[in-house]
Amino acid sequence: QVQLVESGGGLVQAGGSLRLSCAASGRTFSGYAMGWFRQAPGKEREFVAAINWSGDSTAYADSVKGRFTISRDNAKNTVYLQMNTLKPEDTAVYTCAARGPYSPSYYEHAYADWGQGTQVTVSS
Repeated sequence: QVQLVESGGGLVQAGGSLRLSCAASGRTFSGYAMGWFRQAPGKEREFVAAINWSGDSTAYADSVKGRFTISRDNAKNTVYLQMNTLKPEDTAVYTCAARGPYSPSYYEHAYADWGQGTQVTVSS
C-alpha cells in the first residue's frame, strides 16, 4: 500500500497557474504508475493525467492537454501536476492515485491507493 498526500491547491484567477504535489510513502514509489483525477461539485470524478513509473509515458484528458503537465521525481517520492492557463471549469478537488508497475491508465478502478485530495478554485 502507498500513502498519498496532496498539496498545492488554492484559489487562483482564471489564466493563472498552480502546481500540485503528491507525496508518497510506503511501498517503493518508483515502481508505481501515478494518476491525477478531479471531481467538481455535483459531477463524477474524472481522469486528468497519468504517468508511468519512469516518467517517459504520460496521458492526459483532452480538456487539459496543452495546459497541464504531469511529472515525477522518484528521488523525492513525489508526483506533480503543473496547471497553466487555468479556467473556472478546472475548479474541483484534485486527487492523486497510485497503481502497480503498469502503464498509465485513464480508469479509476485501475488505481489501488488514493490521497485525500486538494481543492483548486479558479475564479473568473
